Amino acid sequence: MATRVDPAAQTLVMHRVMLSDTGVRVVPGVVRYAWPSEMDLMARMAGLRLRQRTQSWKGEPFTRKSTNHVSVYELDPGAR
Repeated sequence: MATRVDPAAQTLVMHRVMLSDTGVRVVPGVVRYAWPSEMDLMARMAGLRLRQRTQSWKGEPFTRKSTNHVSVYELDPGAR
């Protein structure tokens, strides 16, 4: 679960609590997320282009209401 969200920095600070026979372990983590449009820009800068975007690995259409995405990029032959 995210314990702190920073929309400006696009980061989530999380603490995963792991329970086992040997006790409790807390594993902290920081995740930086990127919007699909940012991913597309980074891909273009790397000489790639968007081939397909779906909401999941099952191939459901990606819409404005989608909370997940699977983006497939390919080499752009026109890129330098």
